[in-house]
Amino acid sequence: MTTSRIRVLLVDDEAAIRRALRTPLNELGFETVEVSRGEDALHLVRTGSFDVVLLDIQMPGIGGMKTLTRLRDLVPRLPILMLTVQDSEEQKVEALECGADDYITKPFSIRECIARIRSAVRRAQTPERREDAPVQIGDIQILPVRRLVSKAGRPIHLTRKEYDILHYLMIHAGRAVTYGKLLGSVWGMEYRTEVDYLRTFIRQLRKKIEDDPSNPKYLLTDPYVGYRFAEYPVVVEQCNQPAMTSEEILDTALRSSEPQ
Repeated sequence: MTTSRIRVLLVDDEAAIRRALRTPLNELGFETVEVSRGEDALHLVRTGSFDVVLLDIQMPGIGGMKTLTRLRDLVPRLPILMLTVQDSEEQKVEALECGADDYITKPFSIRECIARIRSAVRRAQTPERREDAPVQIGDIQILPVRRLVSKAGRPIHLTRKEYDILHYLMIHAGRAVTYGKLLGSVWGMEYRTEVDYLRTFIRQLRKKIEDDPSNPKYLLTDPYVGYRFAEYPVVVEQCNQPAMTSEEILDTALRSSEPQ
């Protein structure tokens, strides 16, 4: 779908916010439909078709959170981005765990907002990946069938839990993953509050995959919310040699583990 066909449902009770978003979106070829209440948004989604929803958390009527859960029930794959305020970390976490694809913090950058919209729509239009399919983002590649990880063709040794964290974040690249969601997915629901435990693993993982762990470009922190793996295109033209096949990576990994 081209940008000119992206249909945005903008749900916010503040006319100034809707106006601030409407103008640049329309200029870039998006089609925008505006409502000020969740009830109206639900009616429009039942009767029409949209590519993405921008949904304010704090609104009169049923509010943003109930609207989110009902929209998610109506259209499970519809991208929904929440509009939040700076000090609403708990609301951000709740929204993400209730099915929001992402959030945008007020006051927001129009450029960032449009980038988030395009990213969410692109992810929704991408066919669902098989769980065992290889994933490559930038220099980082994972081969789930063999639980192998490489960076620029060089094998990286990860512990079992480090691999599980990296795999989960990479298959959800571009999305904010809450601490609780990541802990629950990797360790189990009883670990959902063990944030310090998770931070230790993230520090070790960054040391292994980042060029500069103190200034990560892949494994990013969403303050007070969780982590996200940055979306980077696969760049092959910068490498003089062709990308390694899964068999070549496995062979290299096995050779590197042999005693010298």
